[in-house]
Amino acid sequence: MRIAVTGAKGQLGHDIVALLSARHEVLSLDRAQMDITNECQCLEVLNAFTPDVVIHCAAFTAVDLAETDEALAYQINGAGTRNVARAAASIGAKLCYISTDYVFDGTASTPYTEYATTNPQSIYGKSKLAGELAVRMLSFRYFIVRTSWVYGQHGTNFVKTILKSAQERRIMKVVNDQYGSPTYTVDLAHFIEHLIRTEHYGIYHASNTGVCSWYDFAHAIMEESGLNATVEPCSTEQFPRPAHRPRYSALEHSAIRSYGFKVLRPWREGLQAFLKSLR
Repeated sequence: MRIAVTGAKGQLGHDIVALLSARHEVLSLDRAQMDITNECQCLEVLNAFTPDVVIHCAAFTAVDLAETDEALAYQINGAGTRNVARAAASIGAKLCYISTDYVFDGTASTPYTEYATTNPQSIYGKSKLAGELAVRMLSFRYFIVRTSWVYGQHGTNFVKTILKSAQERRIMKVVNDQYGSPTYTVDLAHFIEHLIRTEHYGIYHASNTGVCSWYDFAHAIMEESGLNATVEPCSTEQFPRPAHRPRYSALEHSAIRSYGFKVLRPWREGLQAFLKSLR
């Protein structure tokens, strides 16, 4: 297939490009090649390449900064996604939009299904939901893939932060009252490759299986990496941040199962694979 990937230099985009390039013709797009906030440029670039699929990874992901730069968050995640969706629709391409667990309010006690009511509490979550709505309005051939707690080799993420902190100090405090599902970018990229080959359009929840707290995740990172820093639990109130974090945002993989896709492996196995790749 001919595949265009926005945000190709980002954490997920980089791994998607690396995986797909071996088997498909891939156009890697970062802001220098295509500014998603420029509708004319989106139409021009995608019309020139005529991809079968557009995987839209580009996003404003600075969750806390979005609270003080709301206009920019909506410009990129809302209007930018609208431009990509319109351009993809104009050439009849499939569109795969990467969304987030932040579209939920985090008040659940069991994993969110794809049909659960959205109620984002942060500007980041609201702007990503605006992108989802644009995709649903403008594209007839779309996959919306919500994911959570993403980490990989490229870019900044929780796993890298914990590894770095463990080498700098002996004790770390990590919140133990926020629960979700970590997602390894390589595992997510493999799922996306399988998904875009199909005509099974709609909303998907894709994360490594299982649920943990950030504290549990950090503790597992220490155990699997062999580092000996001590991880101590703390509450969200002890570690305040500008943007609201969902207290519970684990994702149920109903659509993956119903369409016969293979669920992503357990989150701890994904973590082990990531740490092995670093070594």
